[in-house]
Order: sequence, then C-alpha cells, then structure tokens
Amino acid sequence: MASPAPSELGPALDALHATLLARQTADPSQSYAASLYARGLDTILKKIGEESAETLIAAKNGSGPELVHEMVDLIYHLFVLMTQQGISPNDLAVEMERRTGVSGLAEKASRGE
Repeated sequence: MASPAPSELGPALDALHATLLARQTADPSQSYAASLYARGLDTILKKIGEESAETLIAAKNGSGPELVHEMVDLIYHLFVLMTQQGISPNDLAVEMERRTGVSGLAEKASRGE
C-alpha cells in the first residue's frame, strides 16, 4: 500500500488555532473546546497531564498508530491552553526560529538551567 502524500503541519495547526479561537465564545454545551474554556485553566491543565501520560504509554507500548493518535490529542490540548493564554502559532514560530541553529545544550544553559 502506498503512503499518502505528505501533509503540511503548519496549515493544519493554523486551522486548529482558528477553530479554537472561535470556540472561546461558543456554547459550552455545543463544543468540547468551549466546555474546556468554561471550566478554566485547571481543567485544561488536567487534560494536558492526562494526554501526556497517554502519549508516554503509547510510546512505551511501541504502538505507532496509537502514538500518533495520542500525540494529536496532546497537541490539541496544548493548543487549547495556548489559545486560552493568548499565545498564537506565530509566537511559537518566533521562538522556534530563535532556537534554530542553537545547540540544545547552549540554549538550555542560556536560561540558567
């Protein structure tokens, strides 16, 4: 079976961000994201913790399809947090570009860690 054509993650994440922005003012009974926003930061953080644990378990189990599924769930909930905190995909891109070409060890040392 041939692999599907590669997709670009950027447009998909931009579309997710746009959807989540719209859901901030949606009816919580009609939208999962709106219900997370309505329940607040602690609920969003709890979901990120749950999805992080599920991602770790899928990776440990060596299940590629399950790992992809859990990683997307984690990214989704990180984007809910990002949007709730007023952070945009562009903010992430700027930080990623700042780190491009910088050793991970050097970047970490610059933060005093």
